[in-house]
Amino acid sequence: MNLEYNFKTYEVNDLINKFGNEQAFIKFLEKNIDSFLKSKKRNNMIDGEQYYIGNHDILHRKRTIIGADGKNQEIENLPNNKIVDNQYARVVDQKNSYLLSKPMSIYCEDKDFITKIDKIFNKSFYRLIKNIGEDAINCGIAWLYIFFDENGHIDFKRFKPYEILPIWSDEEHTILDCLLRIYDIEVYENDDTNIITQVELYTKTGIQYYILHNETLILDKLKGFKPYIYNSYNFPLSWDKIPVISFKFNSKEIPLIKRIKTLQDSLNTVRSDFMNNMQEDARNTILVLKNYDGTNLAEFRKNLSEYGVVKVKTIDGNDGGVEALKINIDSQNYELLAKALKKAIIENARGYDCKDEKMGLNPNQMNIQSIYADIDLDAGLMETEFQASFEKLFWFIKQYFNYIYKKDFSETSIDVIFNKDILINETEAIENCIKSINILSKETVIARHPWVSNIKKELKKNNL
Repeated sequence: MNLEYNFKTYEVNDLINKFGNEQAFIKFLEKNIDSFLKSKKRNNMIDGEQYYIGNHDILHRKRTIIGADGKNQEIENLPNNKIVDNQYARVVDQKNSYLLSKPMSIYCEDKDFITKIDKIFNKSFYRLIKNIGEDAINCGIAWLYIFFDENGHIDFKRFKPYEILPIWSDEEHTILDCLLRIYDIEVYENDDTNIITQVELYTKTGIQYYILHNETLILDKLKGFKPYIYNSYNFPLSWDKIPVISFKFNSKEIPLIKRIKTLQDSLNTVRSDFMNNMQEDARNTILVLKNYDGTNLAEFRKNLSEYGVVKVKTIDGNDGGVEALKINIDSQNYELLAKALKKAIIENARGYDCKDEKMGLNPNQMNIQSIYADIDLDAGLMETEFQASFEKLFWFIKQYFNYIYKKDFSETSIDVIFNKDILINETEAIENCIKSINILSKETVIARHPWVSNIKKELKKNNL
C-alpha cells in the first residue's frame, strides 16, 4: 500500500494521459458503456442468471394458429402451458458443488500465515466463493471486490457480472486498465421515486462516481471521488492495483448457457406441448359436420386449428350428421424425445447422470470416474482460472498483512487445493489408504480418507 497525499477531485490522470485529454477519455467510456449495455455478451450473462432461477423463454410463449388469411394469429381459447423443466440449473449446481462445495485446503510452510489466513477464510468466505462460482458458470466471468469494513478489516463483496465493464490492457484479459460498474438505483425526490443509472469508475487510487443520463456521463458531485481506505491519520491509501478480481469459468469467458440454451428451450417446449395436447379435447377428437354448409380452404384450416370442427357438404345434400375423427396421442414419443434432450443437455453441458446404469450395475471406482469424466474436464479448466485468481487475491491479502501486522509475507509461497466433491467407493478408498500407510506420509493418507472432512483438525487429533 502507498500513501497518497495530493488527491484531486478527479483522480484518473494516468488514464487521461493515454487519451490526450479528459474529454476524449470520457467519450471513450461513454462509447464502451453504450456498446456493453447493448451487447450480446451481456445478454448472455442475464440469460444465464435468469435461466438458473427459472425464468425461461417458454414463460413468454403465446399460442398461435394459422388464420383465414394464412398468417399466424394469437388465440386465447386453447391451452397454453408454460412448463419449465430446469435441467440447466441442475447442471450449474452439479458443477459448482463438484468444485466448490467443500472448503479449499491452504498449504503454506509459514504457520503464522496459515493462522492469520484462517481468520479471513471463514465459512462466510467459502460461501462467497461458492456464489462466485455460480456467477462464473452462469455468466462466464465473476467479480470479487476487496475493501475495508468500518473497523478497518479486509472484506470482500461479489459484483453482479452483467454490471461490470472491464477495460483490459492486454488481449488475454489478465491486466485491468480500469473497471466500470453500471447499475440502477432508486432515488426519492419530492415524494416520487426515480431510477438513475450509477456508474463507478475503479482505478488504482480509488473510485470516481458518475451518473449516466441519456448516454452521457455526468460527474456525481455528491459522491465525487473516494479512496479505497484512509489510515489512522486520515490520509488516503491506495493498493497500486485495482482491488477487483475476475474469476473465469473458462479462458474465453463463455457462459454455460450458450452451450445448452436451445436444448433447454426445446425440452420446455416438448413438456408444454404434451400437456397442451392432453388438455385439448377438441384436438383429440375432430368433429366432422356433414351438410352444415361447405367451407373453403382458409376457413377449413382456421376451424380445424381453433375449434377442432370441419364443416363439409355432400353433392346431393343428403346424409347430414356428425362424425368424429379420433387422434391418439402417443405419450411415449414425447417421453423419448424428452429423454433424448435431457441426455443432450448433460453431454453438451459436460455434466453427469447420477442415474447412469454404470452406477447400479457395478459401482467400482473406474466406472465412477468414467461417469465424472466430462464434469471433471470442465472443473479442471475452471480450477486453472480460479487458481490464477486466488494468486491475485493473495497478493492483496499479503499487502494487508504487511500493513496490519508489519510483517513481510511477499515471498510466502501458498498452494490452494480444491477438494472436489466426487462420489467414491468408500470401502475401496479405505482399503487403499490402509495399504498406503507405510508408503505415504500420514498427512497424505488422512487427506485421502473418505471420512475426513477437516484435514487440519484430524492432523491435530493425531498429534501431527
